[in-house]
Amino acid sequence: MATFFREIFGGVGALARGFVLLLRKPRLFLLGAVPPLITSLLFLALFVALVLNVEDFATWATPFSEGWDPVWRGLVRGAVAVGTVVGSVLLMVVTFTTITLTLGSPIYDKIGELVEKELGNAPEPHEEPLAASIARAIRQSLVIVFASLLVTVVVFAIGFVPLAGQVVGAVLAAVLGGWLLGIELVGGAFDRRAMLRLRDRQRFLRTRRLRTLGFSVPTYFLLAIPFVAVAVFPAAAAGGTILARQLFDANPELMPAPRPPQGPRVPPGAHGPQSSLGQHGPQVPGPPPPHQYPPYPQHP
Repeated sequence: MATFFREIFGGVGALARGFVLLLRKPRLFLLGAVPPLITSLLFLALFVALVLNVEDFATWATPFSEGWDPVWRGLVRGAVAVGTVVGSVLLMVVTFTTITLTLGSPIYDKIGELVEKELGNAPEPHEEPLAASIARAIRQSLVIVFASLLVTVVVFAIGFVPLAGQVVGAVLAAVLGGWLLGIELVGGAFDRRAMLRLRDRQRFLRTRRLRTLGFSVPTYFLLAIPFVAVAVFPAAAAGGTILARQLFDANPELMPAPRPPQGPRVPPGAHGPQSSLGQHGPQVPGPPPPHQYPPYPQHP
């Protein structure tokens, strides 16, 4: 039990430390709040439109309940409406994170580098061609958004179960949505260490599931609150780097081998002319070492 709470609060502490680090850099904190402000306005408009039309959607989705008793019909349609809203919040939070990280990529890279320097042992920057980096980021974002869409469908289906379905669906959305959010937020720290695959992030996150959820589930709920996300998102980006560093320290055996230092390349012929016989051709024997010469006679 003690380990359970230590891991959960350790994850919450990563988010809190992200706030503390960025409050020391108010200019960077404000810059990090601009992308989530833009996306918050867009997603708030979508969410309001959803809430205003969710009753009509629930009616459209349950034509089979037209002849039911009004009480049961109301329960089923209410459950579908709640499931729709909960699943949509999950999809919006994950998509919101993806779009915000894309819009503010240079800012959040700077935040991640600041955290690395504050914690020490910052890695050498990993060089990746720009086109390959963009293609990989798009591909990985689509995978995460598709996974969140599948979870949304599951939550929507669970919503057909009256009463219990609403609770189970909300818990499932928070846990799975938080996990997907954590995969997104630790990405920068993994990229800086040349661990570029989603499975690399998953492998480390699974070693400390409770700590990961302790960080990502509260972040998920905070990002679901309109305009609170504006202040939370920069700290969440910093907290994701802190969490990743904790996972690296706890699992050194999973870290890739260090890259060997690359010295300057020496052009051919820089060491002087070579014989036409080549580097490995016959060698002309030189004089024997001094100790092999016969001693000269000693005269009194």
